Amino acid sequence: MNKHDISKRLTLLREQMSLLQIDVFIAMSADPHMSEYLPDFWKIREWLTGFTGSVGTVVVTQHFAGLWVDGRYWVQAEHQLQNTGFTLQKLTNDESTNHWSWLAEHLNENAQISVNTQTISVQQFAILKHIAQQKNFQIIEDIDLIAKIWNNRPALPQHPIYAMKDGINALSRLEKIEKIREHLIERQINGHFISALDDIAWILNCRGADVEYNPIFLSHLYINQQQIVLFIDSSKIDTTLKTQLEADQIQILEYHQTQEFLSQLRDKQILIDPAKISYFHQQAFSAETKVIEDINPSTLFKAQKHTSEIEHIKTAMQKDGIALCHFFHWLESALKNNESINELTIDEKITAFRAQQEGFIGLSFSTIAGFNENGALPHYRATPESYSEIHGNGLLLIDSGSQYEEGTTDITRVVPIGILSAEQKRDYTLVLKCHIALAQMVFPKGLAAPLLDSIARQHLWKYQLDYRHGTGHGVGFALNVHEGPQVLSYYAPIHAYSKLREGMITSNEPGLYHEGKYGIRIENLVVNRLKENSQTIYGDFLEFETLTLCPIHLDCIERSLLTENEREWLNQYHENVQAKLSPFLQGEVLAWLNHNTRAI
Repeated sequence: MNKHDISKRLTLLREQMSLLQIDVFIAMSADPHMSEYLPDFWKIREWLTGFTGSVGTVVVTQHFAGLWVDGRYWVQAEHQLQNTGFTLQKLTNDESTNHWSWLAEHLNENAQISVNTQTISVQQFAILKHIAQQKNFQIIEDIDLIAKIWNNRPALPQHPIYAMKDGINALSRLEKIEKIREHLIERQINGHFISALDDIAWILNCRGADVEYNPIFLSHLYINQQQIVLFIDSSKIDTTLKTQLEADQIQILEYHQTQEFLSQLRDKQILIDPAKISYFHQQAFSAETKVIEDINPSTLFKAQKHTSEIEHIKTAMQKDGIALCHFFHWLESALKNNESINELTIDEKITAFRAQQEGFIGLSFSTIAGFNENGALPHYRATPESYSEIHGNGLLLIDSGSQYEEGTTDITRVVPIGILSAEQKRDYTLVLKCHIALAQMVFPKGLAAPLLDSIARQHLWKYQLDYRHGTGHGVGFALNVHEGPQVLSYYAPIHAYSKLREGMITSNEPGLYHEGKYGIRIENLVVNRLKENSQTIYGDFLEFETLTLCPIHLDCIERSLLTENEREWLNQYHENVQAKLSPFLQGEVLAWLNHNTRAI
């Protein structure tokens, strides 16, 4: 992206602000569904600043332009914002570092603040409104400044949606809707409005392609005891699916009709998730409607995968493991033959091997292939304009994943290139020890997920080392690779929905990043399962079952740092990987698997 264009866009924005007497412009990384990954139409922050990370908040005045991002993106943002007019604002756990505190400290009384209410959640708008009342600021809700300056803006996506194959989902869409209706009855709530796209896709057992890497479709959903209304561009639904939805008594209205529909509702109490619905939609409810704010019940239901769904996910993991064995065998052979390989080649090859698997839909996120210093950027992405060749000595970090009909995968491995230093082997082994510590955990059912994070980090903390991202995030069932409500991070607040339950799938991905040198991350997906014979006077206990099937590179390990127990875990993991994948491999690829799952 041309940095001159970024500076020009900032100038145009300020001209509009001056013309309309607006003092402050705020842009959130969001769409009307509060999504993490956005359709191109809603990539306002990226278009305005040039920063390509998945999250960040922009604040612009006539004399200041800042982008707030957390520690995962500091190095990336600092580089991408150079000579654009925007400055990096480092967001930490300290509330004084966030953009809300900046507004309260730097704005004059009666400042006019412009925000697009379609892209700010009810939860976030409440914070802004509180600050505005305290400081006597004025919030301008009805001016879309970006629409005035973004020429040739991409249109909203028009991809068709489709029903998932029979037998994949444990429950039908009507069974899922009935669970939601039962929840509403228990809470004595009349209706429920849902904007979260992965929740809607899960409820309806449908998938789409409106957002890159996420098999979801732009829509809203309303459920009460008498009706089910889906708001969607009707051209995305073919005749067969339309007939199926109508047979289930699902009414289809156009995507843009939500505001009118909500304004005419006569249900007395409506449930919304304040973190997953826009302030624009909340404002549409009539004055007679009482809005109840709580988490979407579907978010909790979909987090706990059924036994049959976990079996499907294991099939996806097996397919992924087969593809990865072919990929890593190719990579090792190509390096030995001194073939020209770069970070873009890695992305192309790993995708090609996965695409050979039956039921492959696409990637679950953009592949991260970072060699040496690029691997120290947790969310690095090589581009044709900026990438590294793979040669010499060092560490190659590869974080990748796929969407299959049976499930979603996410895995990170680190490959040794040439000769490693003693420091690199030590660091890799410390990260592996963190990974094993979490993988072996037994914990009370219902434990708050963030409490497990420090157990994983202990082996790094011993050396005064750490990493600036969580150790684990929830993963969807053939859905979004990032899914709540569980998150393994001591940065995360503990609330009523932090509890770990059976069937939840979470990533186990400790890491270590030395800026300008190298990065390490070892990631598998795990599922919570009830530990055998764990029913005690102290309650039930859970443990993690590792789902990912791929060797962990042994040549990076400083074996003297591993305990006997840790070696046993690694050997058992590799024994399982070998048993599950070897029947589907042959020749040199099978030999590669056998060598890389050898006992140590």
